[in-house]
Amino acid sequence: MRRISNRMKKWTAFLASSFFMSCVLVSLSYSKDSQLNINDLKKDAPKVFLDCYQCDHDYIRTEIPFVNYVRDRKEADIHLLITTQRTGAGGMEYTMAFIGLQDFIEIQDTLKYVSQSTDTRDDVRKGMVRVIKLGLIPFINKTPIADYITVLCEEKVQPTAVEDKWNFWVFYIGFSGSVSGESQRRSFSLRGNLSASRVTPESKLRIGVSGNFNESKYTYEEETFSSYSDSKSFSTMYVKSLSEHWSIGAWFTAYSSTYNNIDLSLSPSPAIEYNLFPYSQSTRRQLRFVYRIGYSFRCYMEETIYDKTKENLLSESLSITFEVREPWGDASTTIVGSHYFHDLSNNRLQLYGHLSLRLTKGLSLSMGGGFSAIHDQLALRKGERTLDEILLRRSELATDFDYNASIGFSYTFGSVYSNVVNPRFGR
Repeated sequence: MRRISNRMKKWTAFLASSFFMSCVLVSLSYSKDSQLNINDLKKDAPKVFLDCYQCDHDYIRTEIPFVNYVRDRKEADIHLLITTQRTGAGGMEYTMAFIGLQDFIEIQDTLKYVSQSTDTRDDVRKGMVRVIKLGLIPFINKTPIADYITVLCEEKVQPTAVEDKWNFWVFYIGFSGSVSGESQRRSFSLRGNLSASRVTPESKLRIGVSGNFNESKYTYEEETFSSYSDSKSFSTMYVKSLSEHWSIGAWFTAYSSTYNNIDLSLSPSPAIEYNLFPYSQSTRRQLRFVYRIGYSFRCYMEETIYDKTKENLLSESLSITFEVREPWGDASTTIVGSHYFHDLSNNRLQLYGHLSLRLTKGLSLSMGGGFSAIHDQLALRKGERTLDEILLRRSELATDFDYNASIGFSYTFGSVYSNVVNPRFGR
């Protein structure tokens, strides 16, 4: 009887939550006589800092007019931090963290909205607005404007089990081409790819095939220079979830590239991953350690600088990735070390990252970059490179390192409010 009672409680709670989530239309209702009163009340409405890279800000401000929007977090009562990650079905999961500030410091909540791959941009923004309205209710309820908020209940949705005729498989086909030219130059390129994936909470499987072809011809002083490159690849990855912190999996790739002097490369490689933070927090923070060991069989197009036309290689790599998205900004960095077992001097160390900081009111700093120490170019072909191969980057060149860096500041001042939407002459 106790087991039956517990089941009944869970079922009742599930029905209640389903009913509540169907009550999603929140609107500001008032008569013409109360127009002035509402405008006065809105002066004291919560101020929201909308922190989202992939949102339609104008649409949100238009559809949710019962709060004030500010452009600086330090002026806000609510920091709405929206992070995203791709779903297995090709849609997007939006994690919305409602962070109370000022007089609302005790209110913290997190809601989620999941879009489908077939949803239009309008479907997505409507869905996001629906969930944002729900998340704002605890804050609005503490202000006088709460008396003018109405919750309209949509038709009740019955709880049903998910039945997917595709068994969670998602397919993608892409093809593109381009052509350009002048009187003494012409170029042509083709690109195509095909992928299939199946993602569930327990496992992830991805399969992909791609090809790329580029050809260019230049005429200079009645002499024609031709250059072309092509690459083809097949890759598959399988990952099995073990717990909130551990996963195991494997990759297999088949690859061919004129740029890298590889006629055929076959590479299976098992791997294991540990995430210091639970995977359920992946949109806000991650610290992942991935160890990978791999075998590779290679056939080269031309003899390499090591006098090889084909060889078998065994390698290992360890990567550490840290990502965090917080009210103060966001940061990400990855360090990868790898080497071949037959000669430990054939190794590579890579470091790259990005940092964005809100320094003070209106002032932000962003910087990023990467560096690679390269000592594993086993596929470099023998012989000299032609001038057009060097200038057009049609053949890999020997190097000990590569790097890139960027830094930037931004500062805004003036009115902190951003309620007004005016789409004239574009955005």
